[in-house]
Amino acid sequence: MKISIGLSTEQLNASTAILSNVLADESTLYMKTRKFHWNVSGESFMELHKLFEHQYKEIEEIIDEVAERIGKLGSVTIGTMTQFIKITRLKETPDEYPVRLKMIEELLLDHETVIKVLREDVDKCDENGDAGTTDFLTAVMKQHETIAWTLRRYLR
Repeated sequence: MKISIGLSTEQLNASTAILSNVLADESTLYMKTRKFHWNVSGESFMELHKLFEHQYKEIEEIIDEVAERIGKLGSVTIGTMTQFIKITRLKETPDEYPVRLKMIEELLLDHETVIKVLREDVDKCDENGDAGTTDFLTAVMKQHETIAWTLRRYLR
């Protein structure tokens, strides 16, 4: 069934492509945060273990909302790690298990990267005339700003 929400097929496809990149970024960040949750040790173990758990659960909600937004725009949602790795704008660190402060630094860098690319994505969606996706991505960006702020506090 053809979707009729005031956006052309081209506009819908452009927004879906942007959202797919966001989904890939969020999924990569989710797995990295879980990896650090599983592998954190040493001083402040339980505090960081719980912090990372809280953050990956928050990212998990974002992932679901991004996937649903893609569906609302009439598209199918990618959903495999192979697809995510091809289009993510984040770097994975396989076989690396940093100490707890390096984990925080790495996650902070990733959240700051996500914030920067979301700013660009917001501008693209705005130029594309998709106010709904613009607003949606702005809210996601704010969530990452809060997470980044929290992580930054551990490094002072």
